[in-house]
Amino acid sequence: MAYKDILVHVDNSESSPARLNASMRLAKAWDAKMTGLYVLSKPFLPAYAEAQISADIIEAQAKEMEKIAARAEESFSAATRSNDLKAEWRVVENGTADALALHSRFYDLVVVGQHNPDEDFFISDHEMPDRMILTSGRPAMIIPYVGEYETIGENVMIAWDGSSQASRAVHDALAILTDAKEVTVMVINPKKTGNGSGKEPGAGVVRHLAEHGIKTVAEHVTTDMDPGNMLLSRAADKGIDLIVMGAYGHARWTEFVLGGVTKHMLAHMTVPVLMSH
Repeated sequence: MAYKDILVHVDNSESSPARLNASMRLAKAWDAKMTGLYVLSKPFLPAYAEAQISADIIEAQAKEMEKIAARAEESFSAATRSNDLKAEWRVVENGTADALALHSRFYDLVVVGQHNPDEDFFISDHEMPDRMILTSGRPAMIIPYVGEYETIGENVMIAWDGSSQASRAVHDALAILTDAKEVTVMVINPKKTGNGSGKEPGAGVVRHLAEHGIKTVAEHVTTDMDPGNMLLSRAADKGIDLIVMGAYGHARWTEFVLGGVTKHMLAHMTVPVLMSH
């Protein structure tokens, strides 16, 4: 079943236009409605500096943020209109991760950007997309902050380890996998980690996808290299344009702690990644 309702995070970052373009290509492919969400967040300031700012400055800053949001809406509306897409625009006030987690629960897919450490403008920026992925309950497609992605989902790699998170990611990606030209199930260190499917690592998910009419090839590799690096290396070798994988993490008090491969992928991704938790 194709995605019919897509939410995309629109902001003032340099990578936002590429994210919007990627979302529009997906929406056109599935004849989906697209909703742009702009979050008015609190700028990052040290506590001592915040206490010294007058109410007038805070009010002026809020008005400036609203003007920036209005310009973003104009760009979004012009882009979706020129692509003849069904579209909606929303502006909310909240932390970015919390706002996206809440609103994404009413959509088939949410498209967000990879965290760029050079663009931590708001208090909650450093929590994106980690916190949103782990709390939304919906599949998230993360677009790298560098590059344009003309194709997404034609040549797909599934990072398979037999876990519930990986299983959910495969299910959430069925719409993409059905339309893909090539799908590879990649298993890293199946004997060492026990993440294969018996004597044939990845064979179980290959058989399952075959029932959906999806032709899939299973590959596995045993290596001392970091699994995240190996996935990205194989993705580059095979010309992969989307990686599908489960997201690992848990809450520790008020912080969200990511698993090793998830953390590595979010920091070093070179192609879009669809994650489910």
